[in-house]
Amino acid sequence: MSRTNFDQLLQAGCHFGHLHRKWNPAMKPYIYMERNGIHIIDLHKTVAKIDEAAEALKGIAKSGKKILFVATKKQSKDVVAEKATAVNMPYVNERWAGGMLTNFPTIRKAIKKMTNIDRLMNDGTFSNLSKREILQISRQRAKLEKNLGFYLRPYSFAFCTLCSRCYERTYRC
Repeated sequence: MSRTNFDQLLQAGCHFGHLHRKWNPAMKPYIYMERNGIHIIDLHKTVAKIDEAAEALKGIAKSGKKILFVATKKQSKDVVAEKATAVNMPYVNERWAGGMLTNFPTIRKAIKKMTNIDRLMNDGTFSNLSKREILQISRQRAKLEKNLGFYLRPYSFAFCTLCSRCYERTYRC
């Protein structure tokens, strides 16, 4: 039995694709038809691919590897954050910083800066700073926490899943 059915995807609006003039030719097998200049996605193939992806995620999670969940759209941010936190997986629901996966040395520097600020707060050095410095450092810490909070522990990700449509579905892994 499939985890997702045709009617659920149809109600969520997952069948609407891009404009005809902005399409990627690699998507041709997944396009059902074109109507009013917009491609209509074949939901039967989508259901099969969702089930295939769910099985792959289940295998990765069973092996104990981390899965990075990414949802930067307003509709899916909260759902992904809630579900990823529930299963103790990292997630990104704010702006995707370029190079998060490919340019990890730069991200590591930001993480190191964040841990240094935490150490300053814990060992009492923070209270010896001026009011302006404390404000600047705490703003910098808040910004780093917002963008890199999930990266506190350096992960090596086995899989990255992206949520682009507002469609809530929980898969047990």
